[in-house]
Amino acid sequence: MDSTPSPSSSSPFDLVSSALGRYIPRGGRATPAGPVGTRDDRAGDRHVTDDAAAGPQDQILGAINLDRDLLITRCNLDAPVFAGLEARPGSPFVDLLPAGDVPTVTRRLRQVLETGEAHVARIQRLRRADGSELVVSLSILPAAVPQEGLTVSVIAMATRLHLYAAETAIGTSLDIGETAQSLAESLLAWGDVAAVDLDFAVWTGEGVTEQARGRIRLRRAALVPDRAWPEGYVTPGKDLPSDASRLLAQAVRRDDAPQAIVMPDREAVERVLGTPRVMRALVPGDRSAGVACIPLVLDGSPPVVLGVAEVWRRADCPFRDSELFDLQELVARTAHHVDLARQHQREHTQVLALQRRLLPRTGGDTVEIASVYQPATPDSAGVGGDWVNSFPLPDGRTALVVGDVVGHGLGAAATMGQLSMEARALLSAGLAPDEVLEHLDETVTLLDDSESGLAAGYSALGSTCCIALYDPVSHRVSLSSAGHLPPVLVSRDGHAAPLAVRPHPGLGAEFALREPFHVHTFDAPPGSLLALYTDGLVEDPAVPIDEGIGRLAEAVAAVHPWDTLQQAARRVVSTLAPGRQRDDVTLLLARMIGYRKEDTATWRLPARDDAPARARAQVSALLRRWRTRDETRDNALLLVSELVTNAVRFATGPVTVRLIRSGNGLLCEVGDTGNGRPRLRRGGPLADGGRGLHVVHGLTSRWGVRWTDTGKVIWAEVAR
Repeated sequence: MDSTPSPSSSSPFDLVSSALGRYIPRGGRATPAGPVGTRDDRAGDRHVTDDAAAGPQDQILGAINLDRDLLITRCNLDAPVFAGLEARPGSPFVDLLPAGDVPTVTRRLRQVLETGEAHVARIQRLRRADGSELVVSLSILPAAVPQEGLTVSVIAMATRLHLYAAETAIGTSLDIGETAQSLAESLLAWGDVAAVDLDFAVWTGEGVTEQARGRIRLRRAALVPDRAWPEGYVTPGKDLPSDASRLLAQAVRRDDAPQAIVMPDREAVERVLGTPRVMRALVPGDRSAGVACIPLVLDGSPPVVLGVAEVWRRADCPFRDSELFDLQELVARTAHHVDLARQHQREHTQVLALQRRLLPRTGGDTVEIASVYQPATPDSAGVGGDWVNSFPLPDGRTALVVGDVVGHGLGAAATMGQLSMEARALLSAGLAPDEVLEHLDETVTLLDDSESGLAAGYSALGSTCCIALYDPVSHRVSLSSAGHLPPVLVSRDGHAAPLAVRPHPGLGAEFALREPFHVHTFDAPPGSLLALYTDGLVEDPAVPIDEGIGRLAEAVAAVHPWDTLQQAARRVVSTLAPGRQRDDVTLLLARMIGYRKEDTATWRLPARDDAPARARAQVSALLRRWRTRDETRDNALLLVSELVTNAVRFATGPVTVRLIRSGNGLLCEVGDTGNGRPRLRRGGPLADGGRGLHVVHGLTSRWGVRWTDTGKVIWAEVAR
């Protein structure tokens, strides 16, 4: 190698080599640290050196010269710490890089070639011939004119610097696997193989407690480097054999306190691990004979062990005490990141379970429902507040609800659950969509003042919601929105477009901004498809929101009437949100079916004394055509007579009678222009009022009231 440049040379490579020349004798290599100077011992001493012992012979600076094709022309990596890096002239520089880093580093090299601006001091890993890696600080310098090419200077990371870099790299993700992987990659600087095994409770997000030693269960979370492993060796995602878990736990808990241990050679490993089965599971290969096991410990009384980190070395390269201290320091500094990931996993699981529970199960006989909920990426702040719900109302209509609660985590989940249940209760009680949103608006305002419970310190102001009610007889939909994106309607001829819904502020808006909620009514004949969604499905920072909604309309329009709706919903989501996203994605598809014309009948009668008799005659003739059982027919006639009599007595204007034949029974509806609410009261035997409702209550399986723009409708169901 070229380690003594010409005195007149001023290239960056020669300048770096000149600095190295103070420590590396002309024509030879530096003598490795330690009493033994053989080549094998020097290769074994390539791990992180002690700062206190660093001297001229522990040189950590090297230089590599590249041409414009990024091929190595000269190099000076004579220091012992660089042993194993095969930087041969004529070979590509990228051969020294881990495969995953090749595109990024190549782009940086090309950028320095094109701009002439140096790229200084970036943490990088270099790959040795045996598959292990060396952590360095890498700088890319342009060659001095008139020369061409680049000079790459590398500085092997000193212990303190590596500890700092490792600590800042670990904990940048809230995903357990990624956190463990970052820890294992940092530990690799001290060995040939690094593994992290975590208590199974960490994976599930449960609280880790002191368990009986015989019941401990470890799962491998990370393993580096990436290579082919022997048969039977435990790889990431697999559970360690129960014997191996127990032995590792016992090894790091000496005198009832978690401590790091070192098994310096294969004899010691066999003595501790015992059986061949456990050896196959834990020992990465014949070359790795010594291991340091460091527990991941949460401080407390008593301390809790989250898992074990293992660093394997060859037997001819024993761990020094200072290295063991460094390993313990790194693991101790980062153990709390693992616990933070565990807590995030627990919260993520709880919120996800709540959201899954809110997803609609079925659509009933009059509408077909399909829904998809796709949570955000694991390293987001937590599962968001997106929710959808669909449920049949007692009066035969179907409610479709979608909402997006502000924020993430348990506060958003608690608010989401409260709003969802409140909306369902109010809709089931017969309130119109705009009235329900008024109540939800008040609820969000009240929750913003809460100082206790799951939502303490959390604000849901600005949350959005959209409610649609589908009438399967008239085939019409009534819809109200509070700041939500407009649903997309696909007609029977395949035309798809967002509905022209009047914009409205979100829930909990300031008093000055509040305005009445608008009810938008539109036709939805059988075969129509309605898509309700949250913004995570259509939002893209690179394109306008209208373009995202347009893409959704195109994707929904491509759904064929014969397609299975659930598969179609998944296909739409995969088309619009195929990759990792930072917000939850929610989609609800509703294909309208409705009732057949021959299964419904409607009569409009004047509010006169003969109205009950006329209603009985019309209903009796219809039930005979439907071939209804005599008992059902008698109950239905009495029910209609009582409801019409009540409407004529207490209301004005015409009376509307509607009869619906469904799979469960007969649904009778009587509408009038009155606004009073009928109530079932307990009265004496001589009481004159309230007997009609007692008759209705005794004849039906359920009954209720809903309000309309012109009055009210009393509905009741008679079993067939």
